[in-house]
Amino acid sequence: MKTTTKMSVLNDIATKALSALTLGTILGATCLAMAPKAEAATIVLDFEGLQDLESVNNFYNGGQGGNGSGGGSDFGISFGSSALAIIDEDAGGTGNFGGEPSPSTVLFFLDGSALMNVAAGFDTGFSFFYSAISSPGVVNVYDGLGGTGSILASLNLPLTPFNGAPDPTGVFSPFVPFGVSFNGIARSVDFGGTVNQIGFDDITLGSANPGGQPVPTPALLPGLIGLGVAALRKRKGEAEVEKAEVKA
Repeated sequence: MKTTTKMSVLNDIATKALSALTLGTILGATCLAMAPKAEAATIVLDFEGLQDLESVNNFYNGGQGGNGSGGGSDFGISFGSSALAIIDEDAGGTGNFGGEPSPSTVLFFLDGSALMNVAAGFDTGFSFFYSAISSPGVVNVYDGLGGTGSILASLNLPLTPFNGAPDPTGVFSPFVPFGVSFNGIARSVDFGGTVNQIGFDDITLGSANPGGQPVPTPALLPGLIGLGVAALRKRKGEAEVEKAEVKA
């Protein structure tokens, strides 16, 4: 069940500090010496236009989502069957989240992980906004399709604050920016973590800045988020956070 609460002063401070911190750069471990040139343009996926709980599938590959939704740009990007769109409950969907950077649809998964394939490949950087209030996440960037080949970047995503957006009022809020720079050509990304416990939005290919927003320095992010989470858990109680799910 969705819980509505006022944002604490401490969480407000933490959220504002997150958006003001300078960009942190994490270098990938592998460089492909003879890889072909990737698509140069920066691409942002906001998942708007998909239905609630619809598989993303080929929505960004010149095709349709799992329920037949079309109209997404043809970026040559496809998603595995576990990758689902979910709409904010305040906008008529079943999503228990708020403060998403591009209202009102985000990416999540109810089985395994969410795999994204980019046929033409992309380089330079990768970024997104995410919310994970009780279980951390992990994102791996690969140089092969289908989550194969070498890992160019691996991102361990710490817990984020919760109940932090005044509108909408979902527990999974706000969404925090995170990004990475890497060497080589990436062709797939695996979004992982605990099912129904993490959401992603404004996934950005070709830049370590999601949607042009600053990203917290990785060394500072865990401590800052931990401060906000600890303060709110003291007030709300650990049990409420642990039972909360992205899909309300």
